[in-house]
Amino acid sequence: MTYFDHINQIKYEGPNSKNPFSFKYYNPKEKINGKKMEEILRFSVSYWHTFTGDGSDQFGSSVMQRPWNHLKGLDLAKARVEASFEFFEKLNIPYFCFHDFDIAPEGDTLAETHKNLDKIVVMIMEYLKTSKTKLLWNTANMFTHQRWVHGAATSPNADVFAYAAAKVKKGLEIGKELGAENFVFWGGREGYETLLNTDMKLELDNLARFFHMALDYAKEIGFEGQFLIEPKPKEPTKHQYDFDVASSLAFLQKYGLTDHFKFNIEANHATLAGHTFEHELRTARINGMLGSVDANQGDLLLGWDTDEFPTNLYSTTLAMYEILLNGGLNSGGLNFDAKVRRGSFDIYDLFHAHIAGIDSFAIGLKVANRLLEDSIFEDIIADRYDSYTYGIGLDIVQGKTNFHQLEQYALSIGEIQNSSGRQERLKALLNQYILDINTSKIV
Repeated sequence: MTYFDHINQIKYEGPNSKNPFSFKYYNPKEKINGKKMEEILRFSVSYWHTFTGDGSDQFGSSVMQRPWNHLKGLDLAKARVEASFEFFEKLNIPYFCFHDFDIAPEGDTLAETHKNLDKIVVMIMEYLKTSKTKLLWNTANMFTHQRWVHGAATSPNADVFAYAAAKVKKGLEIGKELGAENFVFWGGREGYETLLNTDMKLELDNLARFFHMALDYAKEIGFEGQFLIEPKPKEPTKHQYDFDVASSLAFLQKYGLTDHFKFNIEANHATLAGHTFEHELRTARINGMLGSVDANQGDLLLGWDTDEFPTNLYSTTLAMYEILLNGGLNSGGLNFDAKVRRGSFDIYDLFHAHIAGIDSFAIGLKVANRLLEDSIFEDIIADRYDSYTYGIGLDIVQGKTNFHQLEQYALSIGEIQNSSGRQERLKALLNQYILDINTSKIV
């Protein structure tokens, strides 16, 4: 059965095309510094928002019009697999991602759940034999069911910890079988509501024990994918342990896990943490921990995780700037952890949304690459910190001075002269590069 009969494969037609089912800026075969766009951007479809999301919210029921809505149970799961690979092919996208319960329904028992997963995994395996699209990462849903009310690996109930371990064990087995390039840990309920009933030390120690057990099992079965942690500051718990990159990095360092984990950074989560997307990307990058990206955006007028498709060109440009400086995403990718708006309820909107996100990151890639080629920010930054390349500044950087010597130096100098940071000029330059994307050179 087919689900998107009236839509042909989406192709690159250039910025002057009026066809809404075409890429205007994303040309997968176009080379940027010798690499094809599709090799750099490594786009991925999120199975949950695209095929299981129904548009319901806390104030309203489902609205999404999907040709598989009439089905239930495993029949519904199988139809979503059929629809997904048709969608992947028509979008010409290289990767997809899923939680375990996105692809198969939870059973009444863990054994029944595993059987449901096994049936759908066999079906996906058949599609993977001929499909261009591969599995970027999978993960375990440990936040929806009532058993996770107090957390998973950080739950005060040891039975819940054991159940979580069984789910991740199964997830790693599925990831190995399907060729996943990464495995993600998102601590949906790994946090607390109040310290009045929380043993924080035990919970964090247990979370570290859980990660070490996962590493041991991955090694045992030969799963070679990259382990990723996805930081998020709030929702659903008031205080998540993986608040942002910096706090999560401190956790990994304390428990000896930095050699085995990188970060899957989501733009909307950065916003919720009070950071910009590029701040989180840079914090990960300069610490050698940038692994993958959940490409979306939030609404600054709303205080929750809106998971909108990325269309902000400033954000996509500065994100790609960090990713290019990182040398790419290696085994990671740009996963559209994004959902169409509730009012965008027909199947055509799924294509429009992904096209918009893909084109936005293609623009960001091209602009960021030109910024780096012209050394716009690098030259300005180098000039701003020039005082650390000679004299007392060089001594500071090289560790050749101390407070006694610095005091003597400070006593010998006159009035200190600072240079302007020229922030407004830099933003104007960024505007110029974005607006002049189709010209040959910025003057």
